Amino acid sequence: MLGLKISEERKSPFNGKIQVVRSLGLGTYLQAGGITQSGGIVEEIWRQALKKVRRSSFIAHRVLILGLGGGTAAKLVRKYWPNCKITGVEIDPVMVELGRKYLGLDKAKVKIIIADAYKFDKGHYDLILIDLYRGDKFPKKFESERFRSLVHGTLADSGVAIFNRLYYGEKRKEAIKFGQKLEKIFTKVDYFYPQANIMFLCYNK
Repeated sequence: MLGLKISEERKSPFNGKIQVVRSLGLGTYLQAGGITQSGGIVEEIWRQALKKVRRSSFIAHRVLILGLGGGTAAKLVRKYWPNCKITGVEIDPVMVELGRKYLGLDKAKVKIIIADAYKFDKGHYDLILIDLYRGDKFPKKFESERFRSLVHGTLADSGVAIFNRLYYGEKRKEAIKFGQKLEKIFTKVDYFYPQANIMFLCYNK
């Protein structure tokens, strides 16, 4: 496509082929399974969601990112809450490596844990961001009651958890069903629609 350049291509056991794409309009981003995973449009989606949270005078001291990827959300969190402590969990070390090389991940000063987010159960956080796609697939285990309860129990009483889901075609129905599951465990769930995504902003009170 005109204006696009592939800077690097890597194979990952988790995400298959990962491409580092440079675009005149969207800058540098990481793509896997035909879907942008970090940078590019993903940055704009998270910017809109985090601005919505920030407008309410919300302060995040401890932040957990499940599905760190190349660090797009982490950089925005660092910008909006400069003094917070950020922990990022990512199963794919190739994503982290490319994020460091091309997207400035190290500038976000994240404590990075290479692990499966499904097994992560430590601490309490004011803000939890959940973005756990592999390509365009959202693994079923992250829709489970166990995982939803894990996020709920890890979130501080006055905190916010934000789940990112794709929202187009058949994925709309899947996303809405997931939102209904979240409503059964969180006190309040707001629906927010940036781009071709839906973000669920979940509150304990």
